[in-house]
Amino acid sequence: MKNRFETFTMLINRISRNIRKIKNREMAEYSLRSSHVSCLYYLFISEGLTATELCERCEEDKATVSRSLDYLETNGYLTCESKKAKRYKSPLVLTEKGALVGKKIADKINGILEEISGGLTNEERAEFYRSLSIISDSLEAVANR
Repeated sequence: MKNRFETFTMLINRISRNIRKIKNREMAEYSLRSSHVSCLYYLFISEGLTATELCERCEEDKATVSRSLDYLETNGYLTCESKKAKRYKSPLVLTEKGALVGKKIADKINGILEEISGGLTNEERAEFYRSLSIISDSLEAVANR
């Protein structure tokens, strides 16, 4: 296949840019950014995650997650259950406001996934994710050499 590098990087970058654009558009009414969406989503579908666990799930660095959590806590979307332990080790939970937005995010994500998957069979989708995982793992191995 000709131009493998150009095609691969262009498609990955375009997908990433469009995901960020959708996140920003959908969250503008709440004054939230794309970096806040993943935190709210994972806290909504899970029960009390720590900042460390959110970093792992969101695949974001500690500083980005920390800034997002500060914003979300300051603006009433989440709270830290324990004031005794260090914050990054303390479970974070959504407030009522955060749970409402978290539900909207989860519903929106599910709707978009259904919409964009319409042209694929379940088998094609499974093979796509399998292939994408292999590529991701291989790139991580090369990056960590």
